[in-house]
Amino acid sequence: MNKMLLLLTILFLFNTCFQPNCEQLPKSYDSYDEALSLIRSAEFQFKDEANTSKSSWIRGAKYYSCDGKTGYFILITDSKEYLHDGMPLDVWEGFKNAESYGKYYNDYIKHKYFFKLKD
Repeated sequence: MNKMLLLLTILFLFNTCFQPNCEQLPKSYDSYDEALSLIRSAEFQFKDEANTSKSSWIRGAKYYSCDGKTGYFILITDSKEYLHDGMPLDVWEGFKNAESYGKYYNDYIKHKYFFKLKD
């Protein structure tokens, strides 16, 4: 039992100490999978997610911001995850409070906040 507790403590400390700060994230990525993994594992000043259970096609939505002004937006569907960069916090708040997440996404986010990979 003591060994298990020690192991869990070491794993917790390792994860806490080596969790990247959002400002340490690279400016560009080789793949979307790499970007999603690094963004999700980084420590951000502001993290939030929306309860999208009332949507017919959006399965999840998350927002990550280093400065509380702009950030990354991840939209999750059955077939794909869409990553957007530089999205203002007020657009995220609008999305979270929208009557229709899909309509808000299409009108205010899609094709407006691009995430680009390395050339």
